[in-house]
Formats: sequence, C-alpha cells, structure tokens
Amino acid sequence: MTAEGPRPAAGSVTVVIPVKDDAAGLRRCLRALALQTEPADEIIVVDNGSQDDSARVAREGGATVLACERPGIPAAAAVGYDAAAGELILRLDADCLPAATWVETMRTFAGRRPDVDVFAGGARFIDGPRTLRSTLAAAYLGVYALVLTPTLGHLPLFGSNLGMRRDAWQRVSATVHRDDPEIHDDLDLSFHLGERHRIRFVPTAAMGISMRPFSSASAFLQRVDRGRRTVVRHWPADFPPLRWARLTRRRTARRITPSEPTG
Repeated sequence: MTAEGPRPAAGSVTVVIPVKDDAAGLRRCLRALALQTEPADEIIVVDNGSQDDSARVAREGGATVLACERPGIPAAAAVGYDAAAGELILRLDADCLPAATWVETMRTFAGRRPDVDVFAGGARFIDGPRTLRSTLAAAYLGVYALVLTPTLGHLPLFGSNLGMRRDAWQRVSATVHRDDPEIHDDLDLSFHLGERHRIRFVPTAAMGISMRPFSSASAFLQRVDRGRRTVVRHWPADFPPLRWARLTRRRTARRITPSEPTG
C-alpha cells in the first residue's frame, strides 16, 4: 500500500506528456495513443503555460490535464510523474508518434525483466527530407549514446521514448533538477536513476519524432548547450572517473550480495 491509496493493478501504465503550445502535435500523439494494441491505463498531459489550445485538445483526447506554472520541461515532466498512478510510467513528447504497439512493448518488456527499473527506447524521424530521416536519426541518437554513455557510466535515457517504474521515480523525485528550464530532463533523469537502477534498451519500442532539433543551427546549438549545462550541473560528484568508481563498487556489491534489493 502507498500513502496515497491502494497499490495500482499489476502492469498498469501511465503515459506522461509535457506540452507547451503544441496543440496540433498533441492531437496526433493522442490519436496514436488511442489506437494502441494495449492502451495505457492513464494519460497525463502537463500544460506548461500554453497560449494555444493544447489543454483543450488534451481533454478532448481523454487525457488528464495538469497545470505547471514553473517554466521548463524538467518541471512539467516531474509534475506528471508525481501524479502518475501506474506502476510503469512512460514518457514521450507532444510531437511524437508512437507505434501502435509501443505501450504493449514497454509493458511486456518490464514484465519480463523485473530486475530492470528503467527502460530506454530509440526513435526515427517522421518529418523533414525523406532521404535523411533514417540516416540522420541513426547518427543523432548514435552520437548521443556515444558521448553520454562514458559520461554516465551507463546507457542514457532519451526523453521522447522512456519508461520507469513508479517506485524508481519516487526514489529520485526529491533530487532531480526541476528548477532549471535550461537542462535536459532526460539526461538529468539518467544521472539520478542510473545511480542505483538498471537501465536497459528496448529495441522494439518504436517511436516517431520530429526533426525539430535540426530546424535551425540555433535550435541544434541550444540543445548542445543544454546538454553541456546538464552534465556540468552534476559535477564534481558525477565527474566521470568519480562516478565510474562509485558505480563499479555498487555493481560489485550487488554481485557479491545477491539478496540486496536490485536497482
């Protein structure tokens, strides 16, 4: 039992979508979620001060709408995670287009891997020049993983396609950086969740994403700068050699004492 009420049904899923002024993208995203082979038990849309019809579109799409006045995706996403009732929390962006099997795939993988608390999915571009969609997405996510895996000491999360057990979120909810709109919330989550929880890639969790990061040089450079800011925000405690040593000690302790709770 939790302090708030009874434990949710086994396998229950909450999808969290932070949004700001993206009614058209959100409408398409919610339609895709409505057509899932296994629909989510709950969809929470967190409106981060939208001036358009995003909140109305969310309600019409059957989602629970929460308001977050604090600016930035880190704050908005955290509001959704805090409110989630599902045992498994899935996260995507308002301009994402999940495959029809996305929820089912993530739920099934989580059920088969009780030793894993955090799940990372990939993505493909669904707009922009057709000839560049596959190769650019592969390069974009490949470089992301190549740079951040040694930085973190484990696989990074990608905000457009991630999942985590609710109890894992509850263990880090007080320490994530909600107050800084200029950091990447998924990278911040990677630092906090990866400290004590296993992260595994789910290759069949298909997700379509927008090519917005490449819409202009300034948009791309802003993402790079936010990544740098997020990494530096965790130093010196998470300076790579220090973090690697700490993670190695914890992983070794888990192997030696298998009765220790996994994470």
